[in-house]
Amino acid sequence: MNLDFAVAGGYFAGWRLVRSLPEKFAYRCFEQIGKFALSRNGARIQRLRSNLSRVCPEKNDLEMDLLMKQAMSSYMRYWCDTFRSPDWSRSRISETVTVVREELLTEPMKSGKGVVVALPHAGNWDHAGSYFCAMGFPLVTVAERLKPEALFNKFLEYRQNIGMEVLALDSRSMATLLKRAREGALIALVADRDLSKSGVDVAFFGHPARMPAGPALLAVRTGIPLITAYVSYTESGIHIEFNSVEIPSEGSENEKISLIVQRCADFFAQGIVSAPQDWHMLQRIWIDGDFQERSA
Repeated sequence: MNLDFAVAGGYFAGWRLVRSLPEKFAYRCFEQIGKFALSRNGARIQRLRSNLSRVCPEKNDLEMDLLMKQAMSSYMRYWCDTFRSPDWSRSRISETVTVVREELLTEPMKSGKGVVVALPHAGNWDHAGSYFCAMGFPLVTVAERLKPEALFNKFLEYRQNIGMEVLALDSRSMATLLKRAREGALIALVADRDLSKSGVDVAFFGHPARMPAGPALLAVRTGIPLITAYVSYTESGIHIEFNSVEIPSEGSENEKISLIVQRCADFFAQGIVSAPQDWHMLQRIWIDGDFQERSA
């Protein structure tokens, strides 16, 4: 049997099973999976702890242990949400969202201007996307291709059913995003990590990191507003906090982009400090220490 086919088949079977389980039981199962992963202390768990240690340097070992339990609980809640949310009603989606400074998004969209939203890997953005798609806003995002291809197509279908246009991350995606921005679309881009040579260097919690230029580039070249969003979990749903990112009026395009990406990083940090357990960063984020840049 083809390995990719077997992986995808197992994943799809799991997706169907989780949707069929009683809700409380499904979330308890995912909670137990998170506890098991935490006890195994694999490479990704160690990376999460290292990342959170930089976010919360004041915490002692016992406090970090508690934060790690909360972080894994949040991460597994995200995955259970992902499996089960296709069955959520429109009222459940809308009634379980609270937003600070929602007008930063809604006012430009209602005027036909469009908005770029930059956000970190936090909370459940698909829930937030569903909330704004239900308002009738055309939402466009980008997704990195997954292997196997069938798995990527499943996530593509999942987000398309929410109402999103999902572009595969490749050399053509930026041209399409520029076109959609000029057409007045809502463009949402996860933008807290880009370790490639094209990433923009920023200071993040006092250490060097790299973040993508995409949101800043769209705002500079099209003139549409750029805002950041931090999505965190509440007991019954999610909370979104928007902040407006000022676009510099002077300097070269590269200089403007560098300043904007740093401002986004600062807003991301502000959100992460408020709810560090909901920042699902189980990968390298900083480029110091033993970081080695890829040759290509």
